[in-house]
Amino acid sequence: MFETATALALMQYGDSAYPAGGFAFSWGVEGLAADGLLDGQADLDAFIGEHLAFRWNCMDRPLLTRAHRADDPAAVAAIDRFAEASTPSAQMRDGSRRAGRALLGVSARLGGPLCVRYRALLSSDVRLGHLPVVQALVYRDAALDLRAAELVSGWTLVNGLVSAAVRLGVIGHVEAQQSLETARRALVDVLAEPLPDDLAPSSFTPLIDIAVSRGGSRAVRLFTT
Repeated sequence: MFETATALALMQYGDSAYPAGGFAFSWGVEGLAADGLLDGQADLDAFIGEHLAFRWNCMDRPLLTRAHRADDPAAVAAIDRFAEASTPSAQMRDGSRRAGRALLGVSARLGGPLCVRYRALLSSDVRLGHLPVVQALVYRDAALDLRAAELVSGWTLVNGLVSAAVRLGVIGHVEAQQSLETARRALVDVLAEPLPDDLAPSSFTPLIDIAVSRGGSRAVRLFTT
């Protein structure tokens, strides 16, 4: 069980009202809905499960783990550049950097020492600022251990996907709570499996990547990704 201070920090950083710009990213919800491949709660639940299993758990989570354990900004930057190189979709790379830099900016303005130091590096390297790497720094500044950092990272993804689906009219508010309950159980199962120390971050979500990549060709868009 988390102590009270940690539990309150989890609620603060996991709250969709935290001003990190997450509302601008659907991570494929909008594209798949526009293509008729995401329609209703069952489709959304399957989509969230795919995101957690084949992107977050094997890509974002290992990157977050490495950055959370990194000793100095140079080591964090090396992990950040790896995130850039290992993400084949240009739109996903751009979205990850934009989301990460927005989150980093908020934490730096709040005085997080690790985030303040790391933000100074961003102007010199456009490859830096990927979301899971920044999350590690933000949550370290919030005194969250790795277990808590993983939890809030996974939950903010889930919450963002469900929120995007509601805004797009894919599901209603009651269905959203049902989807969050389903996703919560899925996240518990994912986090119950420890990551191998030598796991190389990778992902395989081709339909999601294609949907995000097609965003620039759509006449009307609500989200960046």
